[in-house]
Amino acid sequence: MKSVLSLRVRSYECDGYNHVNNAVYLHYLETARYEFLKNVGFDYKAMFAAGYGVYVARIEIEYKKPALIDEEIKIESWPVKKGAASGIIEQRITRGSDVIVAAKVTWVFVDRNGSPTKIPPEFDKPGLYPADSG
Repeated sequence: MKSVLSLRVRSYECDGYNHVNNAVYLHYLETARYEFLKNVGFDYKAMFAAGYGVYVARIEIEYKKPALIDEEIKIESWPVKKGAASGIIEQRITRGSDVIVAAKVTWVFVDRNGSPTKIPPEFDKPGLYPADSG
């Protein structure tokens, strides 16, 4: 499953070079991953209430082109790997046909102590699996 989030670049997200600051892209990617998880039926409130969490263990970002104030960008998110307690989501930020950012995010499901743990069935949604895994 691929999830797409659209947003417009706000002035305060831009740096002295008049383009989106590199650290702001982390916020964009985080927001899009949250929306991706909601779209696949993942229940954050229930997960927290049950004493679990989802941590980012690694993130790789390739900055390709700048995004500028007031431009509309799209953030695509899709799963490429899924294990018992972790997975990888790839993300791409685009402006029209231009790829601005490409990212690969490794996440891990954790217990209340922050230790990796197998995802319980109620949180192990089919949308977390890559399209070619089944």
